[in-house]
Amino acid sequence: MKKYAIILLFSISFTMMAQLETINYSDTNQKLEGFFAKAQKDNPKNAGVIILPAWMGIDAHAKESAENLSKLGYHAFVADIYGTNNNPKDTSEAGKLSGYFKNNYKDYQKRIQLAIDQLIKQGANANEIVVIGYCFGGTGAIEAARGNLNVKGVVSFHGGLGKDPMRETKLIHSKVLVLHGADDPYVPQKDVVAFQDEMRTAKADWQMNFYANAVHAFTHKDLDTDNSKGAAYNELADKRSWQAMQDFFNEIFK
Repeated sequence: MKKYAIILLFSISFTMMAQLETINYSDTNQKLEGFFAKAQKDNPKNAGVIILPAWMGIDAHAKESAENLSKLGYHAFVADIYGTNNNPKDTSEAGKLSGYFKNNYKDYQKRIQLAIDQLIKQGANANEIVVIGYCFGGTGAIEAARGNLNVKGVVSFHGGLGKDPMRETKLIHSKVLVLHGADDPYVPQKDVVAFQDEMRTAKADWQMNFYANAVHAFTHKDLDTDNSKGAAYNELADKRSWQAMQDFFNEIFK
């Protein structure tokens, strides 16, 4: 009986791991490696979701999100922004790499579009796609909206909101949902105000949820819960923001 239980447990674990398929693609000479999870429920519109990872690159959190989204009935694809073997070794490298893409936002938008192309190749409807992202990836989700990529909506989880004030604000056609820690020390109030003004100028259909007692990276379970560190896990904000995303999807994909 024990042997059977162990085999069954191994089988279940293997099945969960097997949900993610490695997808190799490229940006000119830069090799990229993303991860795809096929919808596990009926998906009549073949709706798809791009997941943009935080500043350390593709991690367990982004992969888990893809698996959970597939269970909800969406095709999901974890995008590779940095490229194969380019994930930063520490936060210093992460700051430099993410900083490059924040400053060179068109390169960021291009990498997001390449991921969208791969998601479509895996069966997602080109006109039924949403982009979500965490931290640095949340900034990328907003960039997908700013760049008017063909996406129905974007969701930023504790992402950076800042934009060069000299940069032109264009009309935004995709719906925007920002899920923000009310006490996030890495996003100054001036950026929050500027972002809201930008959304108004862009005539965007936007929403912004603030979560009490939440700081940066509040969805990352690998962090502790010490808010004094500036980045900390908050279980309630994590659950509430995930539900808010689902409600947003239900509206977009109805």
